[in-house]
Amino acid sequence: MNTTTKLVLKTLFLIVILLLLVLMGMNNRAMVTFALPPLLSKAINQPAAIMYFAFFAVGVLTGTILTAGGGKKGGASKGEKNGR
Repeated sequence: MNTTTKLVLKTLFLIVILLLLVLMGMNNRAMVTFALPPLLSKAINQPAAIMYFAFFAVGVLTGTILTAGGGKKGGASKGEKNGR
């Protein structure tokens, strides 16, 4: 699979995920309570759609950080390229 095909598939996947996020935002307007005692001193009350968006954003940032900065991948070293 060439690079262009991979890019198109990744873009379509992202569009589908964003569409689901929009649908969740339109249909989940009820207020929810989010409590995380070790990190937050008091509970947060927000619409469910905002919570979905926040968790999605944290997931995207986590995935980006985990996959970024991989350095050089495979290939021959300089000595091997020169036939040494």
